[in-house]
Amino acid sequence: TRVDHVIEVGTDAGGSALWFRDRLRTLRAYGRIDGFRVISIDIDQSEANENLKAVDPRYADDIVLVEADVCDPQLRQRIDPLVPPGARSMVVEDSAHIFETTMGALRSLSHLVPVGSYFVVEDGVVDVDALRAVDGWPRGVTPAINAWLESSEGQSFEPCRDLECYGLTCHPQGFLRRGRPAGTS
Repeated sequence: TRVDHVIEVGTDAGGSALWFRDRLRTLRAYGRIDGFRVISIDIDQSEANENLKAVDPRYADDIVLVEADVCDPQLRQRIDPLVPPGARSMVVEDSAHIFETTMGALRSLSHLVPVGSYFVVEDGVVDVDALRAVDGWPRGVTPAINAWLESSEGQSFEPCRDLECYGLTCHPQGFLRRGRPAGTS
């Protein structure tokens, strides 16, 4: 899809933001995209900031750390100015793996995903009893996905189950592809 902007929800220690940045750098080096940016959102960015500075003091040239709660209704107003018009964005939600955070991310950020690109909701496996490694894991990812897909906001997306390699994934129903512009039926 020639993604040039990755919006990540759930920075944690910063490793995946760095990994996304490196993939985008590679796409640029091969002439597949021009500019790029990783925007990573989490409640506390102090550990990620320190870790990223330690491995690349210039990380902020390509990675923007946004300290915010994905459930904050003002999140959209903070993120939208960071994504230029026409950007080929992909959103990756990997935060608390509960209904509220999953739904918050879908509601706040799905409008940034253009037709043909993806909103990836990670770790819906927490809702699959046979695959739960720990009883104390949270729940709510797949119920949030299903509720959102049934809403008017989610109707322009479809789960791409064929991306779940060999029928097994940590992200069941989590590969959501925008099939048409928002607001069309």
